[in-house]
Amino acid sequence: MLNNMTDGEEGEGGPNSQGDGNPKESSPFINSSAARDADKSQQYDGKNMALFEEEMDTSPMVSSLLSSLANYSNLPTGSKEHEEAENNEEGARPSKKPVKAPQLGTLMGVYLPCIQNIFGVILFLRMTWMVGVGGVFGSFVIVFMCCSTTMLTAISMSAIATNGVVPAGGSYYMISRSLGPEFGGAVGICFYLGTTFAGAMYILGCIEILLIYIIPQAAIFKIEGLEGQEAELALLNNMRVYGTIVLSFMVLVVFVGVRYVNKLALVFLACVILSIVAVYAGVIKTAIDPPVFPVCVLGNRTLLSKGYDVCAKLVEIDNETVTTDLWRTFCDSETLNATCDEYFTNNNVTEIQGIPGVSSGILAENLFGNYLEKGMFLEKRGLASVVDTDNPPTSTNRYVLADITSFFTLLVGIYFPSVTGIMAGSNRSGDLRDAQKSIPIGTIAAITTTSIVYMSTVVLFGACIEGVVLRDKFGEGVNGNLVIGTLAWPSPWVIVFGSFFSTCGAGLQSLTGAPRLLQAISRDGIIPFLRVFGHGKANGEPTWALLLTACICEIGIIIASLDAVAPILSMFFLMCYMFVNLACALQTLLRTPNWRPRFKFYHWALSFLGMSLCLSLMFICSWYYAIIAMGIATCIYKYIEFCGAEKEWGDGIRGISLSAARFALMRLEEGPPHTKNWRPQILVLVSVDEEQNVEQPRLLSLANQLKAGKGLTIVGTSVQGTFLDNYTEAQRADQSLRKLMETEKVKGFSQVVISSNLRDGTSHLIQVGGLGGLKHNTVLVSWPRNWKQPEYHQQFRNFIEVVRETTVASLALLVPKNISSYPSNGERFTEGHIDVWWIVHDGGMLMLLPFLLRQHKVWRKCKMRIFTVAQMDDNSIQMKKDLITFLYHLRIEAAVEVVEMHDGDISAYTYEKTLVMEQRSQILKQMHLTKNEKEREIQSITDSSRGSIRRKNPSASRSRHSVDEAASVAEQPEDESVAVSNPKQVQLIHSKNASAPTSPTSPTSPAAPAGGAATWTDNAGAEKGKSTLAANPEAGKDLFNMKPEWENLSQVDVRRMHTAMRLNEVIIKKSKEAKLVLLNMPGPPKNRVGNENYMEFLEVLTEGLNRVLLVRGGGREVITIYS
Repeated sequence: MLNNMTDGEEGEGGPNSQGDGNPKESSPFINSSAARDADKSQQYDGKNMALFEEEMDTSPMVSSLLSSLANYSNLPTGSKEHEEAENNEEGARPSKKPVKAPQLGTLMGVYLPCIQNIFGVILFLRMTWMVGVGGVFGSFVIVFMCCSTTMLTAISMSAIATNGVVPAGGSYYMISRSLGPEFGGAVGICFYLGTTFAGAMYILGCIEILLIYIIPQAAIFKIEGLEGQEAELALLNNMRVYGTIVLSFMVLVVFVGVRYVNKLALVFLACVILSIVAVYAGVIKTAIDPPVFPVCVLGNRTLLSKGYDVCAKLVEIDNETVTTDLWRTFCDSETLNATCDEYFTNNNVTEIQGIPGVSSGILAENLFGNYLEKGMFLEKRGLASVVDTDNPPTSTNRYVLADITSFFTLLVGIYFPSVTGIMAGSNRSGDLRDAQKSIPIGTIAAITTTSIVYMSTVVLFGACIEGVVLRDKFGEGVNGNLVIGTLAWPSPWVIVFGSFFSTCGAGLQSLTGAPRLLQAISRDGIIPFLRVFGHGKANGEPTWALLLTACICEIGIIIASLDAVAPILSMFFLMCYMFVNLACALQTLLRTPNWRPRFKFYHWALSFLGMSLCLSLMFICSWYYAIIAMGIATCIYKYIEFCGAEKEWGDGIRGISLSAARFALMRLEEGPPHTKNWRPQILVLVSVDEEQNVEQPRLLSLANQLKAGKGLTIVGTSVQGTFLDNYTEAQRADQSLRKLMETEKVKGFSQVVISSNLRDGTSHLIQVGGLGGLKHNTVLVSWPRNWKQPEYHQQFRNFIEVVRETTVASLALLVPKNISSYPSNGERFTEGHIDVWWIVHDGGMLMLLPFLLRQHKVWRKCKMRIFTVAQMDDNSIQMKKDLITFLYHLRIEAAVEVVEMHDGDISAYTYEKTLVMEQRSQILKQMHLTKNEKEREIQSITDSSRGSIRRKNPSASRSRHSVDEAASVAEQPEDESVAVSNPKQVQLIHSKNASAPTSPTSPTSPAAPAGGAATWTDNAGAEKGKSTLAANPEAGKDLFNMKPEWENLSQVDVRRMHTAMRLNEVIIKKSKEAKLVLLNMPGPPKNRVGNENYMEFLEVLTEGLNRVLLVRGGGREVITIYS
């Protein structure tokens, strides 16, 4: 056995034997003090865990983890904070009342709360009217569609709720943690608004029952004697006044203590259940003994019950015919010869039974809908009616009229709130003994129960109650009784008072739940301006959130119409349910490893069906309300996104992003992009100082100004060292890059590579940057500053290697010179030019870059000019016409100019410049030799220079004689020594070189052949150039005017220096005042001997220009004239 394996291991002090009484030596696996080691050794003695002592600091033992999970308590929101506050206030009080663990089961914790929230005001006040207007068939379709939506949502919610522990917060918590902070915040606010408007709807239902069915005399604005619009306005004003009073009272109750609301919850639930039982009892009674509820009908029009005492025109009293109240209502006097309303005269009065009973066969008559427009009469089907179509109807205030225009979609919007409330169980998740078991069972059972009740009542109402009574919304034809109350047994007052108390309880529940939901959103911190509502009283009660809820609820009270408020909250609830289904479908389809619900009866197709139903119902209810609700959610989403929600909840949206990114990357691998889809994917190479700060921040400004291409941007840097030793520095550099990218508003990625030397690190970035088909195609690197100074020679060598590597990899290269003078993103050019010098065709990069720059506000006001160079045998006029046509087809606006550069004589100054360049190359080459060799080489160069000076004519040292590729120069042997013409220059370089230490990390350049000229082409190229010179004897000048030190110069270098100087003169002449000059970048030398010469040529080419962007194409076309 390996019980004490480490006891026999050798530490720093030698081996220890078990039981020797000496303290154990520190283990080689543990890097800590001896005392701590001793403590750990005692702690883990006999536990077989010595091998894992180092991990114990950061990773707990399995036993500790299981113990902490066993003690987990998912207390309701605010309880833990309240408990901690009490601990802090009471200090070290010995006896503290323990917080009770959640004890609610499925029945009391989920099923009954869902029943109470689902059954509500719509069932008692609008269900009968909906059946009468929409018909049994249409109403059944509405109920089935809405109940199916909630059932599918409950299945999705059950899957989410059983996928791990559900803390307090319920539905908002589930949505936000499944769809991320942006969707979570947007849907959370919608759910909050829905719950708040539900409170307003319940209060309006409560007032409607009070003022119409219980105490009509309490109306402040009297309705008696008013007709049409005036009566409607008076009713709405009464609703507003009493609604505000009731709202204020309820807010006060909630503020004083939620415990009173919770204590009354069972009473309110009992009222709901008792009322529903009374309805079913009444239905059974109608089959045996239908109640007497007569309805008076004139012709086929239903009459107001308060307009008559007897449902007849005339009655016989003591053999005398006497007129009734109904006669006096329609006629101008009580006499039999009075002038009466024409419709009253032509039609008979009939008394029909309002509740004929379930066995009467009235179901067939109520099977189909009877939609009405506002102000239409409620007419009994099957009764004869004589109507004079020429005369408008009179005495309309004597009939029962439709108060609103009804249609199918309106019924859906009004009915849907009666199936909401399915989240009541999940909102109580903190109080449940086993939330993962109780939420699915309780919620689905509650929806099943309520769905059966709703569907059965639709059929039973249509089978028991007369159609005109069903369409009578306020019971005006049945003595002002609540229509559903007329069916109830033993008395209509059972329903009236039961529905009154249930609406009061539902309103209190809404005003209790909505502020807590807002508080949960506020405490998450995803919506900054709502943070103030996260605060409350000392016990966690959300005071500020309650005030805001009351204000929003007052908006619903001011609307005052139950039929207008119901579709509003339908929108918000439907949106919430839609995103619950979306969350479940996404998690299922993405197959996230953490998606392991205990509830197994779900499928992504069911979730998508539920989501589709929710979206359809939103637009069926009210398309403009749907657009407003979605607009609110979108605004909140974009606001959270704009503020930068720094939350990582492992949400499904991030999973979508990962899957979409993987899919897109796999598609990009199929082949290179078409020229029309080409855009600069930029790798920005920057360097960092010792503090890991970026040395060229303006490179990122330029990258941002090129972002009109909408391509990939990678900002990369290299840290010198090893991964183990320098990982912290790399992390700091990465943070520095990210911070600078955020400051410069560069959207992209940062990448830091650790390498033994910076050259290799840069090479690694160029090779491995990007992923799959999403790789960089352009490299942006700054011009090496101070490259002529010996201590910076490694920088320009690295730079030239970057040029070579981009050439080999077929990458475009952008080299901004004088990067510090480039504009920042905050600057603006009000005028100026961007000049393009198009020397060679590079695939169109020179055309595309100015176009992209001019999309940015910094360069927007700048004009674009294109210059191209014509040779001796070119037709410059035709070239200009062709270039204008080419730009026209490219859809690029630019001025065009063709510059003629004829073959001119090579000036003496060119020779002098080439001579100095080769002197510097020779001396820089010596830096890689040993000290003694270096001194000997420099001395020999100096002696050679002095000898040549003695041979030359001093008076002609500054003459500008021109010699054009003389044949005599071509005859010089290739291996002839390079002469130095200026002793002062040599002394200056010699002194600098003597003081500069040789870099130990710089690679040793391959030495040139002894006495060989430093060129940047291969020998074949040089021979070709020389043979060309030799074949042109007319170009030769007086050889006696040649300076002796010029004779040994490489003529290829002389010609290139000549080209660089001539081009530079022309560019300065034309583009001196340009804001930016874009120029073709010559290719790098094929061998490393001519590196210094290459840099010199580029320096001469760009000398005297403020901002230059050297551009080198990647070897493919990047712009096209085709659509």
